[in-house]
Amino acid sequence: MLKRKRNLRCGKGLLAGFLLSIALTISGQTANSGNHLRISLLTCSPSDDDVYTLYGHTAIRIQERLETESFIRTSDYVFNYGIFDFSKPNFIYRFAYGETDYILGVIDFESYLNEYRMRGSEVCEQMLNLDSTEQAALLRALTTNALPENRVYRYNFFFDNCATRPAMMIEQAVHGKIAYAERPGEESFRDLINRCTRYHPWNTFGCDLALGSPTDRTMTLRESFFIPARLKEAFAEAWIIRPDGSKRRLVSDTQILTEEVKDEPQKTFFTPFVCSLIFFAMVALLTLIETRQKTCLRWLDVGLFFLAGAAGCVLFFLSFLSVHPCVWPNVSLGWLHPLHWAGAVLMAVKKLNKAAYCYHFINFAALCAVPIGWILLPQHLNIAFIPLMLSLMLRSGKYLIRRKTKHFE
Repeated sequence: MLKRKRNLRCGKGLLAGFLLSIALTISGQTANSGNHLRISLLTCSPSDDDVYTLYGHTAIRIQERLETESFIRTSDYVFNYGIFDFSKPNFIYRFAYGETDYILGVIDFESYLNEYRMRGSEVCEQMLNLDSTEQAALLRALTTNALPENRVYRYNFFFDNCATRPAMMIEQAVHGKIAYAERPGEESFRDLINRCTRYHPWNTFGCDLALGSPTDRTMTLRESFFIPARLKEAFAEAWIIRPDGSKRRLVSDTQILTEEVKDEPQKTFFTPFVCSLIFFAMVALLTLIETRQKTCLRWLDVGLFFLAGAAGCVLFFLSFLSVHPCVWPNVSLGWLHPLHWAGAVLMAVKKLNKAAYCYHFINFAALCAVPIGWILLPQHLNIAFIPLMLSLMLRSGKYLIRRKTKHFE
């Protein structure tokens, strides 16, 4: 998924892979009985090493044995669409904007397998039941795709990633079509994402905040392939339907190449919900002290709404400026938006009390309306949002009451 960083230590590896891919192309065009191909789909289970390893990974393995009168040559390589380069200029900005370039790399199978063995990931191999014509077509497409002028592609988390690309390449190589068994029940993109991050509540919190209501629509089976495990499950039950109506299983054999090493999920008491409750309790306590002392804690309002405005700027950027899919409309912009910065400035200047009153009146009304948006769109509500929203609502409500009773410094 947002997977394998491999900071182009593939520099030499990609070049070697490219040279090999040319050799594979030539040999793939050699139509003799001495050329034996085995093509399989590799699915690696998630690991907790990094954020981008939480979703698993997919690649295509090519095993070739070329026999002639003078020599026997064997090769065993993996075509991997999940390589990206952290060292590229403005990588973080481009990633946030949605213009991340991924690379199709070619690496020898043992190196690939060892990396996932060291991570403790299970590597499942599904042997593809392709005829010689389909194998040649797939190999030709992969090697062409691995050329320097073709290997870079624009990554898209949901619709064009390291799992959807192999699926597309295999579907295009098949003579006929692949028929997948439908899954019972309905699932959304967010359902699958949150299942992958279920042991990482802060990642779930971030995804729920950044991703809008389109993430909650029901996926098609084909759209669920952005998660490698779902692609593996779909391939296991799929059939190749030829134009003449004959059919055969897409996967002829399945084997586990490395066993998953399961560690107990690290649980933390300080989940987003607990932290947001603590934050709300602190704001409520300070508000109570302020009320009893009949004073005005301007620093509290300025600091609170400045932080909310900063978070709102990030959401605004993702929703309106980035090219990421499924980030707009986002109900969270109703309570976390850049205009909170304006509110912070208004509250910092005593002479702008009337303008600040108008701001808080509008903000309080908007916060009351946000739950309606979650229902109407609809959009998933992360429970950790509620205490944070109540903190903003409490301070806006307090400002309105204080303005009305004239308790200003």
